[in-house]
Amino acid sequence: MTIFAAPVFDATVIFEDKELFKGQGAAKGWAEKLAKELETEITVQKIGTGWALCGTVDGEACQWGIHGQRLKRIN
Repeated sequence: MTIFAAPVFDATVIFEDKELFKGQGAAKGWAEKLAKELETEITVQKIGTGWALCGTVDGEACQWGIHGQRLKRIN
């Protein structure tokens, strides 16, 4: 099963119309899972009042948040 189909039941916050992880710890846990699936380094970054997952895929900088309890690219 892909990480993108797994439900995200962690607490979230909305910042500038983006749903982000509320806690750094939860974001780090999902970053580890995403890093394994994409086979690339994924970090967490504070954006406003929440935390996003950040990494580079195919040479392009990407950020992921949450949409409908699933991970979604936000940039």
